[in-house]
Amino acid sequence: MGDLNTFPLSYKVQGQRIVIIGGGEEALNKVRLVTKTTATVVIISQRIEADFSGFAVEVLERAFRASDLDNVALVFVAEESGDADAAKSTARARNIPLNVVDVPAECDFYTPSIIERAPLTIAISSEGAAPVLARLVRARIEAMLPPGFGKIAKLAGGLRQRVESLIHDGAARRRYYEALVTSRQVEAAIGTSPVAGLYQAEALLDQHVRSGAAPGVVWLIGAGPGAEDLLTLRAQRLLQEADVIVHDQLVPSAVVQMGRRDAEQIDVGKAKGHHSFSQAQINTLIVRLALEGKRVARLKSGDPMIFGRAGEEIAALRLAGIDYQIVPGVSAALAAAADTATPVTLRKVSSGFVMATAHGAEDGDLAHWAALAQSGLTLALYMGKSIAPSVAVRLIGQGAAVGLPVGIVINAGRADKSMHRGTLGQLAADTLKMAEGPAIIFVGEAVAAGDWADAAEIATLGFKVA
Repeated sequence: MGDLNTFPLSYKVQGQRIVIIGGGEEALNKVRLVTKTTATVVIISQRIEADFSGFAVEVLERAFRASDLDNVALVFVAEESGDADAAKSTARARNIPLNVVDVPAECDFYTPSIIERAPLTIAISSEGAAPVLARLVRARIEAMLPPGFGKIAKLAGGLRQRVESLIHDGAARRRYYEALVTSRQVEAAIGTSPVAGLYQAEALLDQHVRSGAAPGVVWLIGAGPGAEDLLTLRAQRLLQEADVIVHDQLVPSAVVQMGRRDAEQIDVGKAKGHHSFSQAQINTLIVRLALEGKRVARLKSGDPMIFGRAGEEIAALRLAGIDYQIVPGVSAALAAAADTATPVTLRKVSSGFVMATAHGAEDGDLAHWAALAQSGLTLALYMGKSIAPSVAVRLIGQGAAVGLPVGIVINAGRADKSMHRGTLGQLAADTLKMAEGPAIIFVGEAVAAGDWADAAEIATLGFKVA
């Protein structure tokens, strides 16, 4: 770790003035920052060019005067002029902290990238050396904090005396505050009104006092197709809050590792030919963990509500009276469509999009799919890689056209994805050798509108057209 050349702190400006010398875009950028405080903000410049009308500031279009720095907490200089030089000299003579925009050597302090969830404030500074990096770090932290986090922080502050009077053990108080700031009910209620938020916080406090522990919760989280950057912001935040991560076999390790380092990880993977946990056992596991007061992230590949058997887990949680939340994820079919720029709905070509599982499909299902494909809808078939040729044969037998375009994406959304393209007849001819991993099989006229330039032609792999 290197030595810091600055010391991070929070500087009091309440009841004081902040003066900005400059009337252009640089001054406007500073106004956007400092008007988040309760200080009186004054703009001074002989040339006011930016539009400050949307901010609660005092604009003085005139020359700088030494008296302008009376009762001033901070000075920003955002222009090059004689007035700017005079303001810098006056500030230094009075020992008023000075920031000269884009001139680190002349700055007494730097303006950090700020995440504001008043009264909670997070500042990221690079000592003026790498402001772009500071903004990127800010964006990542911002994504982890819900919009209403500041209101919850204010609520927690208002409850301190009451919490201390009811919960005497320090560790127990910490558990309550952790439950408070991560409570879905409190977050939703406080978004409605402070009174509703206080009611939910009091109810949680009463429950905590009676039971001595926070109630457990289960988050059914969609991990997406496997790429870490396709995780939703909410999923990322909840993974950081989870005590236990219960994940499927298809969820990559890199996604699981996005959780807290000290979180327990339980692999309940159900790969083809290997069932380490039955669905009933998984249901029992997540219920037990939640009843122990733990925050459980049930991490599923893709979207939990699409072929994720989430319905069975939700039924078990409801029966046990356990709170749960569903966090959607990018389903494999949507990732495959993005990988190949395939518009699964396309004006005058495809008016709809059907997702179905090929395994266990009966003739009635296939007849329905064939009719839909013939009418222009796009089919996205999951879990059909090993039976793809037989499904194609059966679709053709139910009336689907031999020449219907087909596109296959294996490991959609991942760096190791692979693709094949051809027709339904070509797919029906023989067993196509595909890479390891889950596959999405698109069938429909809209497939031809996608970008399949990097896909292997089914016809070139030795198959005959049926």
